[in-house]
Amino acid sequence: MLLSALIDCGLSLETLEKHLKTLPLPPWQAIVKKVRKGPIAATALSFQYESDQTERHLSTICDLIEASALPDRVKEKTIEVFRLLAEAEAKVHGVPVQHVHFHEVGALDSILDITGVVLGFYLLDVNQIVCSALPFSRGFVSSRHGLLPVPAPATLEILKDVPLVPSTVDGELVTPTGAALVKGLASQFGLPPPMRVAAIGYGAGSREFPFPNVLRLLLAEPEPASLDLPSTWLSVLEAALDDLTPEGAGFVMERLFAAGALDVLFLPAQMKKNRPGFLLQVLSQTEKVSDLLTILFSETTTLGVRSYFVQRWALPRESLLVTTPFGPVRIKVARYRGRVVTASPEFEDCRRCALEKNVPLKEVYSQALKSFWSQVEPVDEENIGATEGKEGLGPTDRADL
Repeated sequence: MLLSALIDCGLSLETLEKHLKTLPLPPWQAIVKKVRKGPIAATALSFQYESDQTERHLSTICDLIEASALPDRVKEKTIEVFRLLAEAEAKVHGVPVQHVHFHEVGALDSILDITGVVLGFYLLDVNQIVCSALPFSRGFVSSRHGLLPVPAPATLEILKDVPLVPSTVDGELVTPTGAALVKGLASQFGLPPPMRVAAIGYGAGSREFPFPNVLRLLLAEPEPASLDLPSTWLSVLEAALDDLTPEGAGFVMERLFAAGALDVLFLPAQMKKNRPGFLLQVLSQTEKVSDLLTILFSETTTLGVRSYFVQRWALPRESLLVTTPFGPVRIKVARYRGRVVTASPEFEDCRRCALEKNVPLKEVYSQALKSFWSQVEPVDEENIGATEGKEGLGPTDRADL
């Protein structure tokens, strides 16, 4: 479906075939048809060839790809996708990766399909792929191993750490091949970033559902952010609490941070019956929401949690080490367009120095900042971007955040 959608978006079939024909495979032919799926016109691509009963191992498929004249980047990504499939199958069946037999996925049309998708994105010069959360449907699917629950075990193994949304559909909506492609190619899951859509493609699936069985693909240009900063979409969880003790609040905060929360806030709130309470806000990546909800429902008395998406712009940050009369101190530094806009000494370092040297904490802070600013390279105010990428502190040691 993904390769069909790429063709529907304008990928040249002739160019695609020219590159795929360099794979050392038996003769084949690509057939493209326009079909209707409910009210939607979509593209359906299939491959015709003589019977191919070969059950290939990962090493065999990798050798086929390496022997082709495909671009190196396409080879690397295609092998990465097949490796994801092999590792998932190996985990599910309890065998070493090198012993995995590719059945359906090792067939000629699957090799062409997976390679064609990676190649298609390359030919269309796509440099970022964002995928929506994937449906978690139900039921069973037939395979060479018999009936398997949906999502298939290999599919679910591949989709670890990928956001999934429940679906009441009986049937397989995400195949192992599709899961491996999006896991191997997508750099982000969830809501799309700001963009200007240039083309829309619909790839048709073979099965019939109560809804149009199509995969929709958008080709777009990113909409430049006014702040000239990269942005990400995050989730905010909120719950209002009027019976949480201060000790309990501290414990909940610790657990939320340990589970991957990016930020946790307790805001004072005047609640019903004039009770003072808290508005608990949790900022997290979308894939962490399920774990954080479990903590909120188990560690607080809330009966419901609100959720919404927010867009976050974050300044590039680094940690630099400076020398002070009291000892080394790390400085957290944030830059905007190459210019240092924030420099903050690390509290634990300053606390350690203050206790060891028996001096006021504020004096350690002051000396740390003085050392930092004395070593920062001067910035040309008329050309702020000119210093972007420079180290700033020259010979001082660098510590990772």
